[in-house]
Amino acid sequence: MKVAIVGANGQLGADVAAAFRERGDTVVSLTHAELELSSLESVRNCFDGSGVELVVNAAAMHHVEKCEANPEQAWLVNGLGTRNLAEVTRDNGTTLIHVSTDYVFDGTKGRPYVESDAPLPLNVYGNTKLAGEYFVRTLNPRHFVLRTSGLYGTNPCRAKGGRNFVDLMLKLGHERGKVRVVDSEFVSPTSTAELARQIAAVSKSEAFGLYHATAEGSCSWHEFAKEIFSLAGMTVQVEVALPSEFPAKVPRPLYSVLENSRLKENGLNMFGSWQTGLAEYVIAIRERQSAQMLPA
Repeated sequence: MKVAIVGANGQLGADVAAAFRERGDTVVSLTHAELELSSLESVRNCFDGSGVELVVNAAAMHHVEKCEANPEQAWLVNGLGTRNLAEVTRDNGTTLIHVSTDYVFDGTKGRPYVESDAPLPLNVYGNTKLAGEYFVRTLNPRHFVLRTSGLYGTNPCRAKGGRNFVDLMLKLGHERGKVRVVDSEFVSPTSTAELARQIAAVSKSEAFGLYHATAEGSCSWHEFAKEIFSLAGMTVQVEVALPSEFPAKVPRPLYSVLENSRLKENGLNMFGSWQTGLAEYVIAIRERQSAQMLPA
């Protein structure tokens, strides 16, 4: 199958491209240099006559503060850009897999969100991502919308300065031997490698629709940090930080845990526990560091 990955140079997109290549598919890696999502003409020129059978949209403007400060740009990428993809893939009879976010919810439910729960975003990022979801779901019947949560991966996250939460904790742990992390926000930490494998698996199905796609289980950011250091074999003091110590510049959901209800209903769920995914990631980091230390 010929698969196009939009945002292929991002933290998730690189792993998605690798997952499809490992499966033997022909992968077309698209970055902003090859495709301007906000331009319908650019999207049509890219895909019309290309022979692409599946498009995976892993591109987004997902820096929450920057979205809040520049809602027009966030809309152009997350809303209008996604609409353009949905329209062109529909016209070409192409399946579209679109990656969305837990931030479409307000976090007040207090128990895991399922696909049938009503979304209520708290910020520009969440609202523009929800708009993108609606465009995909109404324009292209051959769609999968996958909401995920707390992503981290071995490829740099450019929107966050190239460092995800796991990498940041390891860096601070080495430098300080002590970190302070809030225990009032809950998430399902999900590795991009696991999500990429799930995306590849879903692509073989005809059970189109909206899905939640995260690692199993949940934790606070404080619990997540403790597990990171435990798996890394580091002795680091992890203290509980008060929410006032790291005041959010933009409203965010305090509880954004997702339940993979529809994946399970359709026999598609491939996720293990968030601890298992984290252990795999820590091993990957060690292997990468060992390889870098080998003589040329």
